[in-house]
Amino acid sequence: MLMSVLSIHPVSFDVADTRIEGEIAVPEGAAGLVIFAHGAGSTRQSPGNRFLAETLEEAGLAVLLFDLLTPEERAEEAETHQYRFDIPLLTARLRGALGWLDGQEEWNGLRLPLPIGLFGASTGGTAALWAAAERPGRVRAVVGRSARTDLALPILHQVKAPVLLLAGAWDQPLVQMNREAVERLPEARLETVEGATHLFPEPGALEQVAAKARDWFLQCLTR
Repeated sequence: MLMSVLSIHPVSFDVADTRIEGEIAVPEGAAGLVIFAHGAGSTRQSPGNRFLAETLEEAGLAVLLFDLLTPEERAEEAETHQYRFDIPLLTARLRGALGWLDGQEEWNGLRLPLPIGLFGASTGGTAALWAAAERPGRVRAVVGRSARTDLALPILHQVKAPVLLLAGAWDQPLVQMNREAVERLPEARLETVEGATHLFPEPGALEQVAAKARDWFLQCLTR
């Protein structure tokens, strides 16, 4: 049964000396909470992230969207690409979001703690895997959309949460990369979207990603 989002609230937290901004959507009777970790070239306001988040919210999942990079860092990234492969930095920002949630008991009607899932894209997917390996009891599910799993090879065996990897069937290098990651992960599945490329711009492709991610999180966060 679909549940409406009661409210969306701005949030902010500090990671080291950096202020991170985001927002949390709170549906009635939320079964779990999903934290988004986008790639360094994206933001929480991107149409793709918003569409995916709304799909999860409509299914009764709370969603935390935040920008992994500050506006100044995004401007530098556009010029130099220096942040997109800075996995320690991206992971630290995601770790900061988890830490902020750990410090909350209630958030505008959302009773915490809730089972947590991580939804990462590209190198944000890498950060999600690293964070899941660090917090095996806290992170209950991971979905990687075109995730750069090759950058998480040293810790894949430490990821205890079930992992769903989603890749466009026409993105063969990434499909092979994800296939190799599944062999190293304790509990994982790779699903491809036919006719889709890396960013899933093809008609209906992102809708399939949203549906697969929704079903995975509902299955893992409510069991």
